Amino acid sequence: MILQPQFLAVCSALTEALNTIPDSVKMLAKQHNPWFESENITAAAEAWSDALQAENLSEWLKDHVVAEHPKKIAIIMAGNIPLVGLHDVLSVMVSGHIALCKLSSDDTILMNYCIDAMNTVLENKILRIERVKEVDAVIATGSNNSAKIFETYFHKLPHLIRRNRTAVAVLSGHETKQELHSLGSDIFSYFGLGCRNISKVFVPAGYDFTSFFEAIFPYGNIVNHHKYANNYDYNKAIYLMGSEKFLDNNFLMIRRDEKSLHSPLSVVFYDFYNSEAEIEQTLTLLQEEIQCVASTMNLNFPRRVELGKTQGPKLWDYADGIDTLKFLKSLQFEASTVSQ
Repeated sequence: MILQPQFLAVCSALTEALNTIPDSVKMLAKQHNPWFESENITAAAEAWSDALQAENLSEWLKDHVVAEHPKKIAIIMAGNIPLVGLHDVLSVMVSGHIALCKLSSDDTILMNYCIDAMNTVLENKILRIERVKEVDAVIATGSNNSAKIFETYFHKLPHLIRRNRTAVAVLSGHETKQELHSLGSDIFSYFGLGCRNISKVFVPAGYDFTSFFEAIFPYGNIVNHHKYANNYDYNKAIYLMGSEKFLDNNFLMIRRDEKSLHSPLSVVFYDFYNSEAEIEQTLTLLQEEIQCVASTMNLNFPRRVELGKTQGPKLWDYADGIDTLKFLKSLQFEASTVSQ
């Protein structure tokens, strides 16, 4: 596909905006959502700026076809980390459709800032909405509970609905100190609130976590954030009162859980495995809950990344493994627009 001049202009305007977010905007975003610290906003902006380079756009869109008849696509966004809804906006826009954005209450400041930047080129074609009505399809991201509501509410419409997912790591036991430090980035970036943050680690039977704790020590300042500290204190109290066994370094707890992948904030679950074949089978069984797997091992899993790379997805690393462009391309609007 030859990239559309207007789309390239939009990406250029967006990249410029991401590289020059005013301190006043960052401050307002943090006031609105205390989890949005300036360094996290900067990290998200830099990740997006890198993703929007021309070579990445060309790779992402090499087989893409623009719709001949634009449709209205409602985007119901999440707001757990900064700018998490931006990919859907770009996907709808480059597909030739009209984006109607229902912003998350947790991420209105930054998303509005980016939408304004894109609309300088698009002449206000990206719209904000408060209520989803008179649309042709829906893309929605939320929890497992909200996903059930979305599926019921939008059952008459083509829809792409995402649920709770998380990331996991698989360690061989031979990782270097730097690799384990990089794993810390996968755990602590955005305070662990993203679906690509590591919430569980699979380790060889008998694994000693001493080297892991030593490698992640530089992340200790995270406990100075009051909301993170509140979660740490609360979860530690719960475990102590319940006489639970866990490892602790005063800002992160490691606790064995053989079943769950989704750990509470400030906690990482772990479990043992006995062979590479066994862990690959486990990952296959749990793949509907896993966003990506971080490991130095050459595991047979489609969404594997290197340690430290979970928060740097490519444009074609789709959330929940669902190709958004393919969904937009395959839409069949046989019925008229449905009003909800």
